[in-house]
Order: sequence, then structure tokens, then C-alpha cells
Amino acid sequence: MKISLIDENSNRLTQNIIICNIRDFINAKNLESGDKLPSERIMSERFNVKRNHIREAIRKLEFYGLVKSMSQSGTVLTIGLIGFNGMVEEIISLDAPSFNELVETRISLELKTVWLASKRRTETDLQNIEDTLNAFKAKISVGDDYLEEDLLFHLAIAKASKNNTMVSLMLLLIPPILKTYERDTVCEGDLVITEIEKHENIFLAIKSQNPELAKEMMNAHFYKLSNHIKNKD
Repeated sequence: MKISLIDENSNRLTQNIIICNIRDFINAKNLESGDKLPSERIMSERFNVKRNHIREAIRKLEFYGLVKSMSQSGTVLTIGLIGFNGMVEEIISLDAPSFNELVETRISLELKTVWLASKRRTETDLQNIEDTLNAFKAKISVGDDYLEEDLLFHLAIAKASKNNTMVSLMLLLIPPILKTYERDTVCEGDLVITEIEKHENIFLAIKSQNPELAKEMMNAHFYKLSNHIKNKD
């Protein structure tokens, strides 16, 4: 299921129009939780759009938990009509998040994941985190682009939290952050040795299973980024 937080405006507009058409159909038929929606082919013909556009809209509704697609059974509503209408209004009113909004969410999420990871991590988790740390150090030490390795380090920490919801949120956040990262302003003046030390401090706190220290080290790592977005408010 392809879900992105930063769909192009034209794609978002198309999805929203189709979602509104589906909503209007559901209301006209007075469908409720458990009732079945028409097939993609029927909705494609009814709304005069391509089937792949119907599929994308259904996947978006499924992502937010409003419908469920079941093999051999089609797509059914998973929520009552009042709740469905309210949720659809919120979905279609969402704009693509700004860089600052993405960063605020990431920082809040990672302060929690690192706290949990330091309590729940296994030796396998610790090895995975160390491997991504070493990959990050190898790239940054020679001046290569290290952003993807950095985010994989943070993703390994999220996995060690043993909270699949948080991992899913991280997977949603990483692509748009990669696409919109304001490297020139955020990273200006950073020293390689300092950046490596910050990451190592996070790793060592997780290794020692000290959740408060791990959270403190993660907060220190995000200090400059936090100030960057505060200054842009």
C-alpha cells in the first residue's frame, strides 16, 4: 500500500475528489459499518475515472481505518456513517506537512522510541543499531552524503522500541524528511567529530539500558534542529 505524507497537489486533489464521491455514494445508500462498497470497476464507471485512481483512494481510506479490503469479499466499511463522514472531512482538509511539522513530529516520536529502546532492546537490536551507526560514521568521516545512513540509525532505534506503531510512523516520516531536508541551513557549521560523538552517546545510553540518559542524549542530538524550527515559527 503506497501512502505518502507529501503527495503532489494534483494527486491529492484527484484522490480527494474521488473520496468525496465515495462518501456521497455511501451516504446516498445509507451504508453502515460492515456494508460492502461497489467494486473498483463499478465505481470507476460511475465516477468516470481510472480504476487505479479508485484504488488509490480506497487505499487511503483503508490507511485511516475507514474501510477494509478483503480478498474475495471486496471492500467494506469499518466505521459507522457519522464517524465516516467526520473522518473524511478531516482527511480531505489535510495539507501536506511542512518541513517544520515533520521535524516536530519526528523529535517527539524519537524521544519516546529511544526511551523505550533502551529498556527493551535485545542484543540483536543493539547489533543492528551499531551496524547502522558504523555505516553513518563511514560516510560522514569521508565527506560523503550520510543522511540516509543517519535516518537508518534512527529507524533501527525505533525497531528496538518494540512498538510497531512507532516504527510505522517513522517509515512514513523518513521519505518526506529526506525529500524536504533543509541541509544547508540545518547542518551549517556542524563538525564531523561532534556529530559522531552525539550518535555514539545515544548508542552507549541504549547499550547501558539507561532510558533517561538515552532520552537526554537524543534531545542533545536534536538541539540544533529544534532551534532551527523554533526560529522559523
